[in-house]
Amino acid sequence: MSTEKTPLFRDLNAEDPEPEVTEIESLCMNCHADGITRLLLTKIPHYKEVVVMSFSCNECGYQNNELQSGGQVSARGIKLTLTVEEANDLNRQVVRSDYTSVKIVELDFEIPSKSQKGDVTTVEGVIDRAIAGLEQDQVQRRIDHPEVAKQLDDFIEKLRQLKRIDKPFTLVLEDISGNTHIENPNAPHIDPNCRIVYFNRTKENDHDLGLFSHDEINGKQDGLLHPIAEDEYPLEDFEAGDVMQFKTNCNNCGSPCDTNMKLTSIPHFKEVVIMATVCDYCGHRTNEVKSSGGIEETGLKVEIIIKEKIDLSRDVLKSETCSLSIPELEFEVGSYALGGRFTTVEGIIMAVKEQLGDPQRSHMLGDSTDRDKAEKLECFLKKIDEIIECKRQVTLILDDPAGNSYIQSLGDDDAPDDRLKITRYERNFEQNEELGLNDMKVENYSED
Repeated sequence: MSTEKTPLFRDLNAEDPEPEVTEIESLCMNCHADGITRLLLTKIPHYKEVVVMSFSCNECGYQNNELQSGGQVSARGIKLTLTVEEANDLNRQVVRSDYTSVKIVELDFEIPSKSQKGDVTTVEGVIDRAIAGLEQDQVQRRIDHPEVAKQLDDFIEKLRQLKRIDKPFTLVLEDISGNTHIENPNAPHIDPNCRIVYFNRTKENDHDLGLFSHDEINGKQDGLLHPIAEDEYPLEDFEAGDVMQFKTNCNNCGSPCDTNMKLTSIPHFKEVVIMATVCDYCGHRTNEVKSSGGIEETGLKVEIIIKEKIDLSRDVLKSETCSLSIPELEFEVGSYALGGRFTTVEGIIMAVKEQLGDPQRSHMLGDSTDRDKAEKLECFLKKIDEIIECKRQVTLILDDPAGNSYIQSLGDDDAPDDRLKITRYERNFEQNEELGLNDMKVENYSED
């Protein structure tokens, strides 16, 4: 008997002739007749699992489409700032959750979070939906309040002018759930027009998402944020070499599973916490490394020239706040993208290749792929292979504002060698903001 489980979410590019669509009878909000709601559980490449919902009514013809995240709420919120400069930017795919606020800076225009349902659209679609919302009831408004209607008509015309790209404009999407995404048409290369910032949620943000701490739910186990109880896992007894095990949920399917955590010491660096999770239900495995110390006083930038095989064998600790780049390939991976890892130079490069080359993650490898994008990705993956085979010399750069990353030196007493350059720098305001340091109170913190 086969023990293989059918995945709950199916990839958009998977060889599945008939995607499983669930139909549910529901009430039409327009005419109150019976209609049909169709649910599709699927994966958006380079993003995550989502639930696509479509309603249609045969009586009045009313239709409605919505999208909700099918995965867990991200650990941090996300803010994406896109500079729209040309017509192609209007065609970028946009994924929004219910908690996404939309701002157009030049028009001082904002759509608050939870005022629109989540959807999969484009930048142009975001503008069109805003126009449709403002035009609603304009006919009656021109009769009852002509001055207000005239002001709205003038503003709607400004929104329409944005689509002509007479001049660049800035679109800002901010989502406390972290489930918002803007397509990078230059993938796997850097997106020069889109800036991504992750931020820590406030307690009010957590409550909006339905997340409550153990104390706030008075000991009940139906909340989502459960700190480890000190009496159950006494941290003072936790020493290097000991393995702690605690209950958690699988990031892939949400099933209960165990996470093993171990404290270990990296020579000439510091102690780190290694965590490994294996799901018995779907087989999903994750490995993560976190620094056991606090944020360093300065940021850290490490540059390593990869020239010979010995350079590929250097130990690497990449914290979750560390970004990775290869200037020769015009390639950059932002912080939190690959998570925390303790591996080798070869291992970190292979991780990049696996994520880009995995058809379950990459929309550039499916049947509906744009040929130019597919060829660009294949060419990039060949260059990655040349690096691993030492046929192409490149520079690997780790930039960690928290200062908790490390690359092994081949010099005596772990001193920097001629292929390793280490630079410490003062963080700027934006980096401190992303790390949550600007609002941190370290003195008299018990006071309001």
